[in-house]
Amino acid sequence: MKDHTPKDLNLVGEVAHFYDKIGVAAINLTGNLKVGDTVRFVRGGEELFDQEVTSMQIEHQRVEAAKAGDSIGLQTTTAVKEGAEVFKLE
Repeated sequence: MKDHTPKDLNLVGEVAHFYDKIGVAAINLTGNLKVGDTVRFVRGGEELFDQEVTSMQIEHQRVEAAKAGDSIGLQTTTAVKEGAEVFKLE
């Protein structure tokens, strides 16, 4: 994983649920996120993985950007557990 200092990380949400069969994380956003951003999933202080946001959905509709307060669906490259924090890498 790339080395990022804490100032490079912005908390943007938390995983509310993971849908195993389709590999999608439901994320409640506390910050803004857009297609093209890179996010890092962290759980219990352990860095899990980084991933580029290639697409996301709100209510089964593709969107290019989402804001704090939105709940999004994000297909992930790796399974992730509920409660994992989602950070945007700057």
